[in-house]
Amino acid sequence: MNARLSTIILYVKNVQLLKDFYEKNFNLKVIEEDPVWALLDAGGLYIGLHTIGDQYLEKLEADYTFDNNTKLVFEIDIDIESARNELISKNVTMRDIKTFENYPFWLCDGTDPEGNVFQLKSKKQKAKSKN
Repeated sequence: MNARLSTIILYVKNVQLLKDFYEKNFNLKVIEEDPVWALLDAGGLYIGLHTIGDQYLEKLEADYTFDNNTKLVFEIDIDIESARNELISKNVTMRDIKTFENYPFWLCDGTDPEGNVFQLKSKKQKAKSKN
């Protein structure tokens, strides 16, 4: 069997809120939507936002944020510090920029309005030689 990941679905409280967040902050294109569902083109795969079932939604408090083990990673084509600062200016919670030894990317985690973690990933620029 050959498999290709095509879609990641997040179960959310407010589809409209998260659709707007990812559309405005990451320029993702909305492919389809209705009151309980939105499908966003994330370039190479889709992100589906699906309303949590009523039997679970009714048990959540208004300010509840999710704690899960999924992280959406967005490789960006601009300087990571600029991207981080832009998101912070829009009141998006962002963590510090980090990297690892011998790893060619800068990384920075943030959270969407419902507490889902995303990561910005930006390729390190090679140092220019002084020839």
